[in-house]
Amino acid sequence: MTDIADTAAVPASRSTTGALASLSLAMLLSSLSASIANVALPTLSRAFAASFAAVQWVVLAYLLAITALIVSVGRLGDLVGRRLLLVAGLGLFSAASLAAALAPTLPLLVAARAVQGLGAAVMMALTIAFVGETVPKERIGSAMGLLGTMSAIGTALGPSLGGVLIASFGWRAIFFVNAGLGIAAVLLARRFLPGRTDARGERLRFDTLGTILLALTLTAYALSMTMGRDHFGGMNVALLAAATLGAGLFLYAEGKVTSPLVKPALFRDPVLAPSLAMNALVSTVMMATLVVGPFFLSRALGLSEALVGVVLSIGPIVSALCGVVAGRVVDRLGASAMVVAGLVLMATGCVALAVLPGLFGVAGYASAIVVLSPGYQLFQAANNTAVMADVDQGQRGVVSGMLSLSRNLGLVTGTAAMGAVFAFAVGAGDIAGAAPEAVAGGMRFTFAVAVGLVVAAVVIAVAGGWRKR
Repeated sequence: MTDIADTAAVPASRSTTGALASLSLAMLLSSLSASIANVALPTLSRAFAASFAAVQWVVLAYLLAITALIVSVGRLGDLVGRRLLLVAGLGLFSAASLAAALAPTLPLLVAARAVQGLGAAVMMALTIAFVGETVPKERIGSAMGLLGTMSAIGTALGPSLGGVLIASFGWRAIFFVNAGLGIAAVLLARRFLPGRTDARGERLRFDTLGTILLALTLTAYALSMTMGRDHFGGMNVALLAAATLGAGLFLYAEGKVTSPLVKPALFRDPVLAPSLAMNALVSTVMMATLVVGPFFLSRALGLSEALVGVVLSIGPIVSALCGVVAGRVVDRLGASAMVVAGLVLMATGCVALAVLPGLFGVAGYASAIVVLSPGYQLFQAANNTAVMADVDQGQRGVVSGMLSLSRNLGLVTGTAAMGAVFAFAVGAGDIAGAAPEAVAGGMRFTFAVAVGLVVAAVVIAVAGGWRKR
């Protein structure tokens, strides 16, 4: 990976602006589809006369498909051509969105969401991979910042747009909108993205065994972290053990095949390996704001549900506003230095979250988020740029998929781990009924732990040999 890529020249007829527009829409759609479905769960529960646990699979099926397959589809893009696969993924996403909108039963809706997640996995893996083929190297940071902005916009827009659509037209409208936007993204991708520029025959072999092992391993791990969130029981332990065994089998198999899904040497790469670790740690910390924040705002500060939603929207809005700026800063000052700067800003934000809300209430919470969110966007833009700027042409898809996977695994782990830390610190069997003082104490302790995680990421960044490149 450390070899300088032979970046393909973008044909003169292709518009860089149009290419970035198509990649931005693909990134927005993948995050919008995740966040817009959450607000529909109560409506779906009534529409299908199903339990809340059952309708949660509408969200979980989508996330599981992305987590299990994002590395594999990235590698497939390296083999068959990234433009071809991205257009196919966008088409699949659009078709699955239409199927979800027309689903007559809950099982068919869940199945459609799983297929939609497969399309989204293609979109998430290949949008980052395409940056090196569509943008000059000195502007990669700005492009990464733009993609981060679009992801944040999708996350922030989902709940409000979903609420309006459901109230006006019913729950099916949220999937019709995804289908329409997906078709627009297909047309943009076909028009503006560069086609395949190499055709080396030896890369036409696809690692089917590795794909199956990795998908099963990641699914088992994700389920172990998300099932039975109130307690970590025997099923969770069994799934975690299965994931550990699967990881060992996957690494063993990758060392034996001639064309592995993930080259074992990538895990020893001085750029990629530290970047994946930092990405997972940072995502775990960011998930704490979504896990702990609502309880603190409602139980400790006594805010209504509507006000909780408003305060929680501050983070995505700030991220959307500063993403492009963060990318430009990376281009100007260098990715390596900005990785450390972003992490230091995040550590400051976590310290503020541990201290300021207890002193100044909502104003303290909002102030801390305003520090944390730009730090996260700066880190993401710099980290993605540091990895993707010089990645080999034939490995862009799989490396991009690994970056996205590390983020997803951090979010999944953060849901369980930071939730468990918070519950331990609160010390109550039922957090919803805990005293406000206990919830506030849990908030302080959880973000003190978050500070430690970010400091660990800083140590990795400073000590990593990749920073000398």
